Amino acid sequence: MTDTATMAGLDPATLTDVLRLAGSDGFDLLQEQIRRTGGCTDPIRLMGSTVTRDAATGHVLHTYSTDTEPGGILRVACGNRRASRCPACAWTYAGDTYHLIRVGLVGDPAKGTPHTIRDHPRVFATLTAPSFGPVHNRPGNRPCRCGTSHAEDAPELGTPLDPESYDYAGAVLWNNYVPELWRYFTIYLRREIARRAGLTQKEAHAESRVSFGKVAEYQKRGAVHFHAVIRFDGPDGPDSPPPAWATLDLLTDAIRAAAGRVAIDIAPAEDQPARTLTWGTQLDVRPIRSFGEGSEITEQAVASYVAKYATKAAEISGAADTPVHCRKCRGSGRSAVYDRADSSLSRCTGCHGTGLGEDLARLEISEHARRLMAACIDLQVLYPERQLARWAHMLGFRGHFSTKSRRYSTTLSELRQVRADYRAAQQRAALGLPDPDDEEATTLTLAHWVYAGHGHTPGESWLAANIRRDIQHNRETAREELAAMEGA
Repeated sequence: MTDTATMAGLDPATLTDVLRLAGSDGFDLLQEQIRRTGGCTDPIRLMGSTVTRDAATGHVLHTYSTDTEPGGILRVACGNRRASRCPACAWTYAGDTYHLIRVGLVGDPAKGTPHTIRDHPRVFATLTAPSFGPVHNRPGNRPCRCGTSHAEDAPELGTPLDPESYDYAGAVLWNNYVPELWRYFTIYLRREIARRAGLTQKEAHAESRVSFGKVAEYQKRGAVHFHAVIRFDGPDGPDSPPPAWATLDLLTDAIRAAAGRVAIDIAPAEDQPARTLTWGTQLDVRPIRSFGEGSEITEQAVASYVAKYATKAAEISGAADTPVHCRKCRGSGRSAVYDRADSSLSRCTGCHGTGLGEDLARLEISEHARRLMAACIDLQVLYPERQLARWAHMLGFRGHFSTKSRRYSTTLSELRQVRADYRAAQQRAALGLPDPDDEEATTLTLAHWVYAGHGHTPGESWLAANIRRDIQHNRETAREELAAMEGA
């Protein structure tokens, strides 16, 4: 167990629970169970049993029941990708995203992508949001517009210089529509590639493919922007080389032209004007180098950067990391039972028509984020099909944070399955069970599981935090030793 010196600052309730756990008969089993989850912050609690039999003879080969576990409970990692909710599971998610992006850059035949992929033209593109009003920033070595040279961690960074004139409605509507902006970008990109190659779209598609892997990131001001790896492939995807005309310069020019063509028109609604949503002018497109060549945009750097932001969300800009809409009406403010002409009779009884399940004024969030979330709630009535109240905690954004085209590389599901198969093989070897791929030894496993809640007691939370810290320390030590060996 962790050194008792670290228990000095614990509150009485947590200290009492820690001492209770330390004195229990199943403490070692509990500690090992939490360690298997990686120190998960909010594990899923299960009750149940499994029986493994020989399918031919019916002989019982192995049995397991949670009755033998501490408290009769099996704890399973929650799998949440958000670092603000569960650092342990977010670390695993970031690792999977890193490998997914890296495989699409360096290749891995075991994962279905050849190493020749490194010879394909590929770029790292950043597509940003337009301006919704001036904000506090750090423009290089110059002072901010407010006249102050802000520190890197200054809380006012990203907040409007004049909140009253800032276009909060435009900001959340842009976040809400940004998945469609990306979809139109990919459509126009293929058209621009064909135009520059002097081919029809059908001819260009027969000779080449465009693959991508991207991640969404929130800026300090609360606007979403995308980082994307975009790659040229041959007609058969990563297994074939791109044609001679599919150059890095052509890809870069096509990306810039496609981003400039994207525009989505929004009709006016009561006090909201008509809008045309476009990408911002700060478009960055950089070639990805295989072996550095003095450039910071290397395969390793790109994969690490994408993985870093795959576990973050709107909390970067000071917003809440949990939904704030009314669960009863899903943020619509309308009753799911009554639909009458008189709006007062069709209001949701849970939120009284506000669409909110939380009081924004009482949340511990930044004032800028509070205004953005309030704008989502206010616009729900005007644009009900956009479900802005439901995604208020995301500042309107309703898309996936990490996506890829079908042939870019492996998938997160495949990476998770490889990990699960490896652990299952370890377990079978430890129990002496036959390999399921052995045709002569067929087994049948019957399982019964019941959900029994989630989370930790105060003492378990403290124990999980210490285990998670120890695991992180060991990883950092191993990484430093590996770097030292490679540099020797």
